[in-house]
Amino acid sequence: MPLTTVVQAAGIATLEPLLGAFRSAQAAIVLVAAFIPAATYAAARSVGATPRAALAGAALAGIGGGAFAPAWVTLDSFAIAALAGTCFFIAFAQAVDGSVRAGALAGGLVGLLFLARAEGSLFGVALLALAARPRSRRAGVVGAALALLIGLAWLARGQLLGGSPDLLARSALLARYEDFFAITPAGSADFAALVTTRLAALWSDLVVALFGLLVFLAFPLLLGVRAAWQFPAMRAFAGLALLIYLAEGVIWPLHATRGSYFHSLAAFYPFAMGAVALGGETWLARRDVPVRRLAVTGTLAAALGLAVFGLTTWNTAFNAPYRARLAALDAIPAGPFLAIDAAAWRYIADRPVFVTPADGPGIAACVAARYGASSVVVEPAHFSTYDGLFRGLGPQVFEPAIDRGGILIFPMPARVICGFDQQ
Repeated sequence: MPLTTVVQAAGIATLEPLLGAFRSAQAAIVLVAAFIPAATYAAARSVGATPRAALAGAALAGIGGGAFAPAWVTLDSFAIAALAGTCFFIAFAQAVDGSVRAGALAGGLVGLLFLARAEGSLFGVALLALAARPRSRRAGVVGAALALLIGLAWLARGQLLGGSPDLLARSALLARYEDFFAITPAGSADFAALVTTRLAALWSDLVVALFGLLVFLAFPLLLGVRAAWQFPAMRAFAGLALLIYLAEGVIWPLHATRGSYFHSLAAFYPFAMGAVALGGETWLARRDVPVRRLAVTGTLAAALGLAVFGLTTWNTAFNAPYRARLAALDAIPAGPFLAIDAAAWRYIADRPVFVTPADGPGIAACVAARYGASSVVVEPAHFSTYDGLFRGLGPQVFEPAIDRGGILIFPMPARVICGFDQQ
């Protein structure tokens, strides 16, 4: 979705001479993330937390824990969705009282959430709830109209560029995740497989949500939701969180278990930390002052420790492959090439890179010939249809492989014969 790219482009346009392209794009994301604690504080206060409790919630949101500490500084939509989602709940609380201006703001934020993450459009359900109540009808209608205008404008742009006629098949009806990257999806699944896939996704997403909340914060979160249930914003938070959990697990299960649901949690995380602060305050009110201080200090220290662990893990998971790719770069022939993670390779190589189709080496050779690619890069993490090629068992559709630390580079042959038009 485009919003993350726009924010990063603004950072590059402003700071590239000083920081370079990558750091300037990251600086723009960090600037957005810097507002998350303030938004969390306002959200916690809006549902009844005291100033001290709200400050604790703001600190928890800013620290991010093991899951979101890396997310706040990565070149992705996490920080943008977190800030927009939190501000949405604050605006929603005012729109419930009939404020048309707050309704318009809430609608605009739904549009921004959609432009950050496609499932952000589901926040519009809350605007329909506003429109259904006489007191907030005008606010809901204005907000829904604005959100719809933003969403339709982006969808119209997609249609003008050609659209995707098999979008449903590639999202909700996938039998194998690899088919999302195939020119001709070949997978099929029976009813039992469809059901078990969705049940597994719901369980996996529940585990992701618990660990995203640092596990031990689930209890104060439940207490906070119960304590603030009389606030419409809290009911909207709980309802939308459940809606997106079910939508991700039931409609897009294969995408959900490969990072989509974790991305979705970002829009809820700061408000959840506000609810955690309220719930913790409610529970600790019956305890002695030393116990309260120990609980708050221990929670913040644990969150900080997990944040350090998360950043270290992130470095291992992503920077090690980056260094391996960088070391293999000089073995890739000049010109465009194909790779499974085209975006990462595009940044590293600073030249056009196309996504390797999951259909297999034969189709990959045709795609490479069609777009003038000089080679196909196959990494240890590859589509199953490339297992034979990676292990040296064929098919022999490319020149002999160049091995750089387990990354195989297959130069294109002089001539490729394909079953589809090369023009």
